[in-house]
Amino acid sequence: MKRSLHVVAVTVAAATALGFSAGKSYSAGKAVEADPAAKVDYSGTLSVLTKFGLQQLSPYFVDLAKEYEKLHPGVKVELIQESDDSVKGKTKTLVASNSLTDVYFSWTGSWGGNFVRGNRAVDLSKVIGPDTEWGKSLVPAAVQAFQYNGKYYGIPLYLDAKFMGYNKQIFSKLGLSAPNSFEQLLSNCDTIRKAGIVPISLGNKEAWPVVHYVGQLLAYDVPRETLERDFNPKTAKFDDPGYVAALKQFKELADRCTNGATMNGESYASALQAFSNAKSAMYYQEIIEFDQSAAPDSALKQADFGFFVLPVPEGAKGDAKAVEGAPEGYMINTASKNIPLAIDFMKFVTSKEHGQVLSAPPYGQPSATVGGASEKSMSPAVVEGLQVLKSASYLMPWLDTANSPRVAAAWLSSLQALAGGSMTPEQVMDQVKEAAAADAKK
Repeated sequence: MKRSLHVVAVTVAAATALGFSAGKSYSAGKAVEADPAAKVDYSGTLSVLTKFGLQQLSPYFVDLAKEYEKLHPGVKVELIQESDDSVKGKTKTLVASNSLTDVYFSWTGSWGGNFVRGNRAVDLSKVIGPDTEWGKSLVPAAVQAFQYNGKYYGIPLYLDAKFMGYNKQIFSKLGLSAPNSFEQLLSNCDTIRKAGIVPISLGNKEAWPVVHYVGQLLAYDVPRETLERDFNPKTAKFDDPGYVAALKQFKELADRCTNGATMNGESYASALQAFSNAKSAMYYQEIIEFDQSAAPDSALKQADFGFFVLPVPEGAKGDAKAVEGAPEGYMINTASKNIPLAIDFMKFVTSKEHGQVLSAPPYGQPSATVGGASEKSMSPAVVEGLQVLKSASYLMPWLDTANSPRVAAAWLSSLQALAGGSMTPEQVMDQVKEAAAADAKK
């Protein structure tokens, strides 16, 4: 789930545009509940905002749209395809102009909750709830992730989680193995650096990459119940010592394993490319990036690609078996003129057949559809990653979607400052506490 800082203010501005602190011009209509008995009118235009704008991913929805239009000649599927770094800004623009698409991409957590609170997401409980035919065809935990106030609003498309990818060939030549502890990871970095190789390529120009490191470390250092209490500004305290401990751990990793402060001037894409070109030994990546790291035409071959969960620091007091990640999916606009058609299209998108296409190279996005992730067609690393994901005791949500918009923006900007050396861990937490206090007053 890659997200751009895109000027930190966009995160807060997007929340305003979504109608939760703005005036009546941004307000949505009344709550809408999907009717499972509603007849589908296969005519007109259906607009869809996707997060598949990258060249490698864009054909997926294009092909689906063509196939659906062929089945239903009276329907025209109009796609707006954005990248991970542009979808927030585009969503903000569409909401602000009251032109949000019929179907639109959403993360779980606070981001999706914004649409629910603003009455912009159709209540899909009667069509996708766990006891429905559609709901039973999807991974239960993925459906559950889009539950708000006991109701279901999202359609999970794929599963995602964060892992440290590594070059097995480099590790082997240096006599290294995948680390079992955070301290061993730092030691491995020292050995790799002495060999003249960048241990971990890290580009933080967009600000979210460091947020991902810290999110996993927080899952290890802060008890789950404390984290979840602090996700809500009205109950947040952010006083657990594990917060500062996690930030200090990240700073040590940044100093010993990366190019340091210069990471803020490098993009995540360039860091991924460095790893794919075998110019770095490791790259912290989402499972949906595995097939991009070791592609047929890359220097890093599939046989040399390995991964491990960011290892646990000694003395950590949180959940040692937690993995950072979350399903990602789509919601349906309450203002859509043809909600039954939008639902029908998304049932088509989440079919087992299409899930298998999504899960296989070149897309490599593990489908949230039961049976949609076929081991026969998926790359071995993605299959193994899914197994690790399923064994996790807790899925730590992305910090910038789990927290309120103002707190998310504080994490993004402050952690970028920490990475650049202009803030201490204690100062970062002061900024986060201040943002939570401001949001709690709303």
